[in-house]
Amino acid sequence: MATPDFIRTLRATAGRQLLWLPGVTAIVFDDEGRVLLGRRSDTRRWSVIGGIPEPGEQPADCAVREVHEETAVHCVPERVVLVQALQPVTYDNGDVCQYMDITFRCKAVGGEARVNDDESLEVGWFAVDALPDLPDFALFRIKQALAEGPAWFAPATPG
Repeated sequence: MATPDFIRTLRATAGRQLLWLPGVTAIVFDDEGRVLLGRRSDTRRWSVIGGIPEPGEQPADCAVREVHEETAVHCVPERVVLVQALQPVTYDNGDVCQYMDITFRCKAVGGEARVNDDESLEVGWFAVDALPDLPDFALFRIKQALAEGPAWFAPATPG
């Protein structure tokens, strides 16, 4: 995953310490009900599409941008599916980040699914009942995107 310039600037003074960052995930469905996935170049695993908003960028705009940048598919966000603080991640270089993820259900409206940048090895459409091996993170988001109802969030801890 390419590191945005604004994070490189932060890292110049923050070092490898924990950075709290926004994250956006897009669960994109086509007219046949298939979900768009990419096989990531960093982990070599299939996953849903996502990324980090640029400063000032709206989360829905980030979802549209990331989907197009990674897959050449054009999409329209339909609703917020989930909001969740994720566990901290330590990258191979020692950088530590923690993300507040906002997941959108999106509808594909154009473009041909293909690898469109260096973040993916493959991209493709998959029937929901024939998904490749996916991390729990991705499976949970697909499940929530298929469900009707309000956005999912972790219940507040009584205080």
